[in-house]
Parts: sequence; C-alpha cells; structure tokens
Amino acid sequence: MAKKRSTATTGGGTKKSSTAKKKSNTSSAKNRLISFFFFRKPRSHHPPPPPPATSSSPADHQHNPAKPSAKKKTAGPRLWMRLERSGHSEILEYDKSSILRRASLPSRDLRILGPLFSQSSNILAREKAMVVNLEFIKAIVTADEVLLLDPLCHEVIPFVDQLRQQIPLRSPYRVEGGNEGEGEGERELPFEFQVLEVALEVVCTYLDSSAADLERDAYPVLDELARSVSTKNLERVRSLKSNLTLLLVRVQKVRDEIEHLLDDNEDMAHLYLTRRHIQNQQVEALMASAASNSIVPAPPNLTRIGSQAHGTASIVTSIYSDDNDVEDLEMLLEAYFMQLDGTRNKILSVREYIDDTEDYVNIQLDNQRNELIQLQLTLTIASFAIAINTLIVGAFAMNIPCQLYGSENLFWPFVACTSTGCFVIFLLMLGYARWKKLLGP
Repeated sequence: MAKKRSTATTGGGTKKSSTAKKKSNTSSAKNRLISFFFFRKPRSHHPPPPPPATSSSPADHQHNPAKPSAKKKTAGPRLWMRLERSGHSEILEYDKSSILRRASLPSRDLRILGPLFSQSSNILAREKAMVVNLEFIKAIVTADEVLLLDPLCHEVIPFVDQLRQQIPLRSPYRVEGGNEGEGEGERELPFEFQVLEVALEVVCTYLDSSAADLERDAYPVLDELARSVSTKNLERVRSLKSNLTLLLVRVQKVRDEIEHLLDDNEDMAHLYLTRRHIQNQQVEALMASAASNSIVPAPPNLTRIGSQAHGTASIVTSIYSDDNDVEDLEMLLEAYFMQLDGTRNKILSVREYIDDTEDYVNIQLDNQRNELIQLQLTLTIASFAIAINTLIVGAFAMNIPCQLYGSENLFWPFVACTSTGCFVIFLLMLGYARWKKLLGP
C-alpha cells in the first residue's frame, strides 16, 4: 500500500511538471514573437561584395580565347561551279578569300555578286577577270575558266546547260576582214566572250519570255476592265501594272549596262582577257630574250644590241596596237542591245495600252458623273417647283381669317391652279437649262 501511494504521488508530480513545461514553452514563444516584431533591427541593404580581380596575361588570352559570339561573323563557303575552257566542270564550295585569290579581285567586286546587288546589272573588267552580274547570273570569268555562283538555282540551270553544250563545241564566229582583198575570214570568239554571249542570250530570252507572258495576260484583263469597271478588275489591273513596271526596270538596267559599254571603247578593250593574257606572255618572253641578248661584253656589238632593242620595242608596239580593235565585242553587244530594245518596246506598248484603257475608264466615269449631275439638276428644279406649291399650302394652313374659307366649291379649282402653275414653272426652268446646255445637247 505504501508503494502504491508513492507511485501515485510520483505520477501526479510528473503530470504537473509536464503541464508547467508546456506553459513555459508557450510563454517563451510569445515573448520571442513580440521581441521579433517590435524590437528587431532594420536590415541594412548593402550591395554584394565585388568579385575578386583576376590578373590577365597574354598567355591567358591564348589559352582562354573570347567567345564565338563576340567575334565578327564571317560569311561561310558558298556553292560555285567551275567550268574550264576545255568543257570540264565541277561544283565546289569556296569561301570569299579563296575566290579573291583565285580570280585576283578586290573584295568590293565580290560584294556585287551578293544579295544586296541582286537587282543590279553590271559587266566589269578587271586585270585578270570579268565580273558578270546579269539578273540571276552571277559569274566571274577569266581567260581560262568561269566561276558561277549558285549553279543549282532553277533559274541558273538553263545557263549551266547551255555552257556545257556550247563551250566545248563552239562554232567559229564570222566577221569581215579588215582589207578589201581578204574578203571574209573566220575568227573564233575568245572564251570570255563565249561565256558572255551565252549569259546575254539566256537573260534576254528570259526577259523576252516574261514580257510575252505579261503581254498575253494583259490584254484580256484590260478588255474586261473596259467592259465592266469593278473592284476586282481594278485590282487585277493594278497588280498587272506593278509587274509591268518591275519588268521594265529590269530590262532597262541590262540595256543601260550594254549601252554604257558600247559608248566606251576603252571599257570594251579591257574586256579582252584572252588578248591581254597573250600580250602579257609575249611581252614577258620578249623581255626575257632581250635581257639574255643584252649580256654581251664586246663593245662592237652595241649597235646590234640597240637594233635588237629597237626591234623588241616595235614588236611590243605592234602587239598593243590591236587594243583598239573591239569590233567582235561591239557586234556581239549590239545584237543583244537590239533584242533588249525590242523587249523594252513590247513592254512600253503594253503600258501604253494600259494608259489608253485607264483614259477610257476615266471617260466612262466622267460620263456617269455628268449624268448624275444632270439628274441632280433636274431633281433640284422639281424640288423648287414643289416648294412653291408647298409655300402656298403652308400659307393657307395658318389660322388667319380669310374670306376664301367661307366660299364653297373653291378648294379643288384652287389646288388645280396652283399645281398647274408649279408644273409650268418646272417646265420653264427645265427648258432654260436645256437652252444653256446644262442638261446635255
């Protein structure tokens, strides 16, 4: 019994101690919350410390180069076709520097073949190459090969096919001889002019076919507009006119470039790459032979050396005397200039037909506008006549004492007389308008 009491008392003591602990814990938590909300210190907003400075050296830059995004972007390799004089062709990828080294061109000439100058037409002569930018044909022509940009484009494929067919089996080009006794001679065009001829042929054929398609589609649309002026027909004519303007600009650019070459014999002479290449080879050979013959120690040979140098100078002069002979290129350019001029005239005739149709439509609209004005004038005269009758009716509708109100059988005769008078006024004014030709003849 004593043990039970002791255990009971100890159990009760533990329960009281646990409840006391809970109360102390809750009171301490409340005190902490109160001190947190009322007695906390304000936070100091200090910026984060800067990162430690690292010393850089040239070796570090070599081991840790800059990111690729910080570097200047360079154009990657592009697809080119190389066609040799013998007819061998291959498709390769060249970057800008490789093309510049291969053709000995400045970088500005390669920009002409870029997308920024895609709508321009240029035929430029350089020291060892000719840059051709005609519509979709972008090529670099040398005396031995041609480098064509984007040869797999669907517009360039006909040009590639004609180059492969015509360059190896090129027929001779006939020109008249310089003297009357020689008659006609046969002389083959240089390689660069063969490529230029094929390029001009392809471009002129493409422009002429585009003009023919435009002409075939233009006349039905314009006739339909002349029959019926509607929003749909006007939209079709507007689209047709914009396409015609763009095509005319393209034809005009190629024509102006050929005309510029025809007006300057010096520019045409610079396009003779094969002749200049042969001249350079001959001059180098003559200079080398003259240098080898000049190494003679005997003084009596001085006269012979002088005569040999004089002969070398005369040979060089005779070589360069042919620089002004540009008859072959002039005949070639004149033929395609006439073809482009015919295409231009065809486009101009379509534009004149469009202008005539627009004038006819404007005349129709003016006629309808005049008819509306005449109708409006007629209605205005009728409104004036009716207004007089309305004035009389309004005057009698007032509550004013009048003797006519007491008379019988006077309403209908009065109405008939006023209406007849208004109608007579209408006829008089209408006749006056016709007499002044305000309502037509």
